[in-house]
Amino acid sequence: MVISSTSGDRSDHFLDCTFASRYVRNPVPKFRMPESSQPKEAAYQIINDELMLDGTPRLNLASFVTTWMEPECEKIMMASMNKNYVDMDEYPVTTELQNRCVNMISHLFNAPIGEAETAIGVGTVGSSEAIMLAGLAFKRKWQHRRKLEGKPFDKPNIVTGANVQVCWEKFARYFEVELKEVKLSDGYYVMDPVKAVEMVDENTICVAAILGSTLTGEFEDVKLLNDLLIKKNKETGWETPIHVDAASGGFIAPFLYPDIEWDFRLPLVKSINVSGHKYGLVYAGVGWVVWRSKEDLPDELVFHINYLGSDQPTFTLNFSKACFVNKSYFCYGAGSSQIIAQYYQFIRLGFEGYKNVMENCMENARALKEGLLSTGRFKILSKDIGVPLVAFTLKDSSKHTVFEIADTLRKYGWIVPAYTMPANAEHVAVLRVVVREDFSRSLAERLLSDIDKVLKEIDTLPSRVSMKAAHVSATVDEVVNASEGMVNAAKKSIEEIQKEVATYWKNLVERKRTGAC
Repeated sequence: MVISSTSGDRSDHFLDCTFASRYVRNPVPKFRMPESSQPKEAAYQIINDELMLDGTPRLNLASFVTTWMEPECEKIMMASMNKNYVDMDEYPVTTELQNRCVNMISHLFNAPIGEAETAIGVGTVGSSEAIMLAGLAFKRKWQHRRKLEGKPFDKPNIVTGANVQVCWEKFARYFEVELKEVKLSDGYYVMDPVKAVEMVDENTICVAAILGSTLTGEFEDVKLLNDLLIKKNKETGWETPIHVDAASGGFIAPFLYPDIEWDFRLPLVKSINVSGHKYGLVYAGVGWVVWRSKEDLPDELVFHINYLGSDQPTFTLNFSKACFVNKSYFCYGAGSSQIIAQYYQFIRLGFEGYKNVMENCMENARALKEGLLSTGRFKILSKDIGVPLVAFTLKDSSKHTVFEIADTLRKYGWIVPAYTMPANAEHVAVLRVVVREDFSRSLAERLLSDIDKVLKEIDTLPSRVSMKAAHVSATVDEVVNASEGMVNAAKKSIEEIQKEVATYWKNLVERKRTGAC
């Protein structure tokens, strides 16, 4: 959630609504609860009027989160919104539906299911919570092993690429785990497995691989990482495992790239998280994490409560519960509506339906990519194999930047994010379009048309890069002349200027940003 700050007691902090004045004439305070009630029609109209100023979700191409579902599914979700189904005695059918979802996902990820080894999973409110839970399990297992060996257990670390989503940084900071990041490089914007394994030491609780980078949609090479780690573990006697963050790619790879080995087919992969509200095709509020076996989730992390009528095991940051596959041991996590919606999508679409949706998304992404290349102005950074998105940058940023393009596209209603790459590739600034199920070919064509208009528009404007460079140069001249008298500022290279401009725009975007996708 976005952190909100309180506001002082100012007399002008009131809402006035034109249509609501049919029902009420007194203004409504913004930051204090009103003293009196008002008609439901007025409350609805006041809120509805303000919400019109929000962006259009389906034109928000920054987000991976599902923005369209079938009316039949929405109807079921609405009917279930009042169920606090954490009480499995009260809502046994909803509980069973989540159990079925975990089973389906476990089979989809090739979890070993049998008498000797049984996968275990849990529903969450999203991949962020799922990653926190998986990370805690790795940390606790590592601590147990170190205690048994009589070794220090106070300095755990985790190895990731610099391209990981911010939730990994949150996990490291909140739960006191050192985050060791593999830096990126020009042309290679995912974690290098070789460098990752080199960073592994006896204090590494796990290596986190990303199946679908947030930046470019690319799949990291989990198979190579697994093979290299097996070799290192054998040489050192360590037992460093792998977690796969498949938030974006977990519902893509099984349908489009079944031959890519990234899941529980690899022995060192001990847990996988996936977002149901991304390419699982459910509205925001549901994620999943599955462990290879019960042994990979320390039992001491699972709490047992009985104040809701029966013994209920719970492992959660948000009252989720453990779920064994093919057992009568259930799981609870996200809201009942999202869980039911996930089950609806699974039985409504089936394997064939999910495959059709993902293939269509990839086809629209390819059409968008080809349209961008045809302008001759862009370079594509995303790969053909990965999440259906297009990440691209300007071939020539000496006059105008991707930040100007993103800013101007908002006039046409499009929300297309512009950002700089992480450590060691900060000078690369890109635009990214996420292709979801509801991004049709006609919308892709309209976006290309609007991008062409934007390019023509900014070409007629003065170069902001030159203006920024001139400002920087003038500032340097002023400082140098003031301190040394007659010394002129050194000329900057084009790359230095581009880095400064990218930093300027990045800071500007950070100031405007109100939340994360």
